[in-house]
Amino acid sequence: MPNQILIIEDNLDIANLVSMHLKDNDYVVEIENNGPSGLARAQAAEFQLIILDLMLPKLDGLQICRQLRGQHINTPILMLTAKSSELDRVLGLEIGADDYLTKPFSIQELLARVKAIFRRIECYQQKSETETHKNINVGDIFMDADTREVKQKDRAIELTAKEFDLLWYFASHPGRVYSRSQLLDQVWGYGHDGYEHTVNSHINRLRSKIENDPANPEFILTVWGVGYKFSPEPEAPRTLLT
Repeated sequence: MPNQILIIEDNLDIANLVSMHLKDNDYVVEIENNGPSGLARAQAAEFQLIILDLMLPKLDGLQICRQLRGQHINTPILMLTAKSSELDRVLGLEIGADDYLTKPFSIQELLARVKAIFRRIECYQQKSETETHKNINVGDIFMDADTREVKQKDRAIELTAKEFDLLWYFASHPGRVYSRSQLLDQVWGYGHDGYEHTVNSHINRLRSKIENDPANPEFILTVWGVGYKFSPEPEAPRTLLT
């Protein structure tokens, strides 16, 4: 069955051009041209990808992304922005966008990003299907890959899609040390070089949710001068320097 893509873009010339080329590549495409209708469509139907413009009338792309992730709708999001500001790109990545393109962009580049997102999804699904266990228990943390639920001592932990992906990756490789660039590559995918501070932000939020004392982490530990590692058992608290 062809992958279904929702385009939320108020510039109909861009939306129609992108739609035409996606359809030429055998994708099923729908278009919404304002924020509220785009959000409603994304909530009502199952898509494999949302191409989301940042600047939309009535409800902007960041608000849409934030609401979808807050409702645990984890459909991959490719964000389009006419702004060149680094802040806009960082905000998009930090609230759950999977990738971004800055206008003007080439159709070839957009198609390459779309295909790369679907390749990552396929690889993740194949890995999940070949794994015997789809749950992880580390310390007092339980994670379910199918439902993407996280519990700690029977207390539900609410995580965004990327927070879950990051914690799952850490917990799948306990004790291994990763640099920020390695985490970017493995969790966010290609094309995010230079956004290592996005990793910092997600780790800080994870710590605030799973650590007894985020300033003295026991699970997600800083390895000074290298990066981070996940301890399968709480270690002695240590002061977290900023």
